[in-house]
Amino acid sequence: MTTRKSCVGAPGVSTHSVQAKQRAGEYVQSISDLLIDISHQIWEQPELAFEERRAHDLLCRTLSEVGLETEPHAYGLETAFQASAGTEGPEIAVICEYDALPGIGHACGHNVIAAAGLGAGLAAASMAAELGGRVRILGTPAEEGGGGKVFMLREGAFEGLDAAMMIHPADHNLPTLTTLAVHCLKVHYTGVASHAAAAPHLGRNALDAAVLGYMNVAALRQHIRSDERVHGVFLNAGEAPNIVPMAASAHWFVRAATTQQLEELKARVVDCLAAGALAAGCVMDIEWLDPAYSEMSDNDRLLSRYQENAELLGRPFADPEVVGYVMGSTDMGNVSQVLPTIHPLIAVAPEGVSIHTPEFAAFACSDAGDRAVIDGATALAATVIDCWLDPL
Repeated sequence: MTTRKSCVGAPGVSTHSVQAKQRAGEYVQSISDLLIDISHQIWEQPELAFEERRAHDLLCRTLSEVGLETEPHAYGLETAFQASAGTEGPEIAVICEYDALPGIGHACGHNVIAAAGLGAGLAAASMAAELGGRVRILGTPAEEGGGGKVFMLREGAFEGLDAAMMIHPADHNLPTLTTLAVHCLKVHYTGVASHAAAAPHLGRNALDAAVLGYMNVAALRQHIRSDERVHGVFLNAGEAPNIVPMAASAHWFVRAATTQQLEELKARVVDCLAAGALAAGCVMDIEWLDPAYSEMSDNDRLLSRYQENAELLGRPFADPEVVGYVMGSTDMGNVSQVLPTIHPLIAVAPEGVSIHTPEFAAFACSDAGDRAVIDGATALAATVIDCWLDPL
């Protein structure tokens, strides 16, 4: 077992806090083999949004075996869970994510998030009664487009909490992900089928409508803000070249820096897609996919505590102005709109290796990924202790 640095020694921190963090780090070290094994098991068996049954069962079983009060299938979601410890004092949520991506597995490193969140939660739970705090470990499925946390918010999973926190793998240690609000849609075009050679004049080409809509959005990109993003893929585009396509559809993501900005951009995107339908003589139907994700609003005080704890583990933080901002969207943004929340990034890959790539997936189950599990668990546990001993 590798000896790691501990979250102690920060100036101005009480002896009681230093000792508590030291013990939390020792606890994480004592279960490091277990945490790494769980990370690897989740990585080896990737499961898509709302289908994370093996990961859910593995995490719930581990929590139950250490004696925590555990609720599987929580808040109306088959693959969500909750475990808790402590009876009084500030209550802090530690978040586990564990869904994978289609085709490239854990290329967002959610196996690391799950194992680190588990380790932090267990370490905090072991000290909750003594330190007068409470911890809630939340298993949140379907971050990759399904919005598990949004549904859980609606069902009360985050009620009564004083803060929520998680880590996310990246190619740098950074205070936060530069998150964008996002809403996803599917656009369906309906035309008229006809023989493409014998009677093309009788057809109305749904694929043309989809392509024209796509090109309109491509032109729109020249005139949107630098912090806005629109990207899409075709889902279906006809059955055979000699049949005028009667149906075509596409899946789009619309992103912007704020929810208000997002609503304005959505209207412009819909106009682009509708123009394609008009030009091709087709009917368009827009299906907005629930839920929308809000932008992230990090709590600066909570974030500074986490950063200090992580730096004491030998993880210096990069300057986003130098290395560049990492953009994306997360349903943790919705959580951040209702309570103090952080979503810092922890390095598992070399600089320049982007998330959502096969290369990043490999690093999520590497020695660097394993170190991120242990360091992430330790830094999060120390930050929970900070919140208990010096409430926000």
